[in-house]
Amino acid sequence: MCATRLRRVALVVGQLGLGGTERQIVLLAQGLKHHGVEVGVASLFGGGPNEQPLRGLDIQLYVGRTTRQAVSAQLPTPGFPRSLPRIARRVANLPEYVSWLRRFRPQVVHAFLYHAYVVTPLAARLARVPVVVAGRRSLGDFKEGRRFALLLERAATAMTDKVIANSETVADYTRREERLDPAKLAIIPNGLPPQAFDAIQPAQIPSDRPIVASIANFWAYKGVRHLLDAAAELEATSRPVTVALVGDGRERAELERQANDHRLDVRFLGERTDVPSILAAADIVAQTSYGEGLSNAVLEAMAAGKPIVCTNIGGHREPLDGCGLLVPPRESSELAAGIARLLDEPLTAQALGDRARRRAQACYSQDVMVETHIATYERLLYPCVASPAS
Repeated sequence: MCATRLRRVALVVGQLGLGGTERQIVLLAQGLKHHGVEVGVASLFGGGPNEQPLRGLDIQLYVGRTTRQAVSAQLPTPGFPRSLPRIARRVANLPEYVSWLRRFRPQVVHAFLYHAYVVTPLAARLARVPVVVAGRRSLGDFKEGRRFALLLERAATAMTDKVIANSETVADYTRREERLDPAKLAIIPNGLPPQAFDAIQPAQIPSDRPIVASIANFWAYKGVRHLLDAAAELEATSRPVTVALVGDGRERAELERQANDHRLDVRFLGERTDVPSILAAADIVAQTSYGEGLSNAVLEAMAAGKPIVCTNIGGHREPLDGCGLLVPPRESSELAAGIARLLDEPLTAQALGDRARRRAQACYSQDVMVETHIATYERLLYPCVASPAS
């Protein structure tokens, strides 16, 4: 008879910034600990804001030393080195990471995001970790045309026992582009903490206009400039709105110029840890990305019961089908029309928001996410034990 007791898991990421993946790692660590699993978290290239909540949970934490050349794992287009030794040097002391794994002795190591999941399989095998899992949490456009990056990924995947995608969209992309055996792939959607569904005091965003909020870093693929174009069209048709932008990034200066040129009311709120209060203050949430695996910002807006208008891409369509408005990417006029419709039809907006909240509660809770991870880990450790479908 096989035991089914999962005792110790290590979660690995490049850094612990404010990104959606990092927040999911914190939620998964919390949930595993709640189920009696000892959890360690390795942050290979330095710490970040999400280091503190993990320390507050008394979770074992390894924070690797980094170098100037190390690239933030949160960048949407990471700079890939041209050789394996350069990849290894991104972890200032790879033997130290292996030593930490040996001391912690996890049964399962689960690595998230490219830089972590290409380094970890070799480290885990050297440390004799029984099971190695790799995450896929976005479309892999950033790897296109980078032959060495793809070869390195394939080599790492060959040493990996399971690949977990966070949506059907990401799973389809992974099967197609990485030619991954479907049997090696599982799908576990992101989770939302219980407090995401609580009523919360709205942030103070003084305005006599409807507030359209967007939660996104200022990278080109997030399409924030198209939201400002849509706001300009609404202004021109006497439907002015206040745009509240949560995030930051390399396009900020250009977006500020765009807002000034069109004399728009745009609030640049920066990176925030109080996103629920921003959502509570919003009348509408708009997300304009060209490519997402599964948008945490959309899930949070659904939990808040907000009417949502999003670009019609897989990472938005999957959670929002039937409970949000979907418009073509890069089409500012369509986006403006969607926002105007939600403003003009408050009953429709309310119905969509209510439906989105119910779907988030049913499909994207932290409990479901954590329990499905535990079932997947145990199935890999003890394959003779039947467990729910992945």
